[in-house]
Amino acid sequence: MDKFASLKAFTAVVESGGFAAAARKLQLSRSQVNKFVINLENHLGVQLFYRTTRKVTPTDNGRAFYERCIDILSSLEEAELAIAQQSQQPRGILKINAPMSFGISVFGSKIAEFMGLYPEIKIQLTLEDRFVDPISEGYDLNIRIGEPPQSPNLVVNPIKTFSRFLCAAPRYLDARGIPQSPQDLKHHNCLHYGYSASGCQWIVIKNGVRENIAITPVFCANNGEVLRDAAINGLGIIILPNFIVDSALAKGELQSVLPEYQTLGLNLSILYPLNRHLATKVQLFTQFLKDSFA
Repeated sequence: MDKFASLKAFTAVVESGGFAAAARKLQLSRSQVNKFVINLENHLGVQLFYRTTRKVTPTDNGRAFYERCIDILSSLEEAELAIAQQSQQPRGILKINAPMSFGISVFGSKIAEFMGLYPEIKIQLTLEDRFVDPISEGYDLNIRIGEPPQSPNLVVNPIKTFSRFLCAAPRYLDARGIPQSPQDLKHHNCLHYGYSASGCQWIVIKNGVRENIAITPVFCANNGEVLRDAAINGLGIIILPNFIVDSALAKGELQSVLPEYQTLGLNLSILYPLNRHLATKVQLFTQFLKDSFA
């Protein structure tokens, strides 16, 4: 039995959620992947998956074995990348997950710059705003904006804090009036980021005094660009990070609201599984982002 090929097939099935998807990922036939997994189960003497016509789910033994497998495969990858680094040609695939708006507005140019420095590292980037568990979904690292989750299995590496701004379209403020105090926000149309950890409240700070403003949003969305465009069209007031609203503020499409008040910044962090912390490609990318945003 080819143990290495069987381990790769097994982990691909876990991460892809099925034999067909794993076969596409590995560029093998489905029957080959199935054979590798069956040989592995026979060799171990345990069942690794529950199989139905619609779904493949790891058993308890399968989940436990997967955690050990990714350590083994990661260690092997480390050895390969260490040799590559010695030849000054780091290589391999780097799987990254990042938020949609940040990815479109800022991250794309960073990826291009990084790949120019390390042409042998191939990037697989997925953009989505939901929180993705890099361990269960097979990513080398996640880019997160906001409070990162606390997990003993994840390394959290802070990169930068982005400022956020309260703003609205001039035509909205002409029609509804300009808020003179944070409490006035309760009587305005508020456009709210749907994944905010603070719930339906906005937090502003002046002279070190913090105010929590309970709002009743007229529109919620889990994407900052959608909220920005809604505000530009006069739907209401937003609170968003600078990389989403800077251009609209510069063009006069939006204007600041309560500029004498500060809002809580948003932390940009890199998250990666513990078993990836020594990976050359992860270290290189983490340091690149730190230097880039410095």
